[in-house]
Amino acid sequence: MKLRSFFIIILLSIIHIGCDNKKSEKNTSEKTLKTIKEKQVKKVKKRWDSLNSKNVEAFFTEYEKKNKESKVIIKTKFGNIKLRLYDDTPIHRANFIFLTKIKYFNTTEIYRVAKNFVIQGGNSDETYTKTQRRLYGNYLIKPEFRKNRKHKYGALASTRHWEDNPNKLSNPFEFYIVHSRKGAHHLNNEHTVFGEVISGFDTMDKISRVKVGVDEWPTNDIHMTVEILD
Repeated sequence: MKLRSFFIIILLSIIHIGCDNKKSEKNTSEKTLKTIKEKQVKKVKKRWDSLNSKNVEAFFTEYEKKNKESKVIIKTKFGNIKLRLYDDTPIHRANFIFLTKIKYFNTTEIYRVAKNFVIQGGNSDETYTKTQRRLYGNYLIKPEFRKNRKHKYGALASTRHWEDNPNKLSNPFEFYIVHSRKGAHHLNNEHTVFGEVISGFDTMDKISRVKVGVDEWPTNDIHMTVEILD
């Protein structure tokens, strides 16, 4: 009987150890699964990694629904320029807000000053600028021409390539402001106008007087930052 009892105790111990091992394996498996899920969630929440050259319109259509801001301010050493972005050019508005929020413009500068014509910004020689563009696939935006959005004095519009661009797709990273008092109406329906200056015309006048090179790039860099107002 003693020997039988001894074997029963041994058998129960083995069963108990086996159960503990299974529980341990189950806990380890659950922890591993939890870690994988957490990584997946973090991956999904990674900042704006869904934007690319193939889903531009879909991305900004959704983005503009949750980001309704329409007023921004450009800050320079010459003063500030306040802009209002139009609701009837939703993709261009959303794009400008998006780039402002990720601080893309803050390492760019006003790189072209065409006297009595336009003041152009959104580019620079910084490596960060080129990196940001590549990060999102150097995407382009379909034009949003509107009959009531003309190249008047103070109009804000997107630049674009003129060669090999029959659909007049906008460069989303660069913009210009019309500084000619007469406007620049020969550009209507050529470039998308998506906003206008609401204050800071005196700042534009100061910028227009800077010395520029043959390429109209200011001799002394004009760095800028862009911030959301409302």
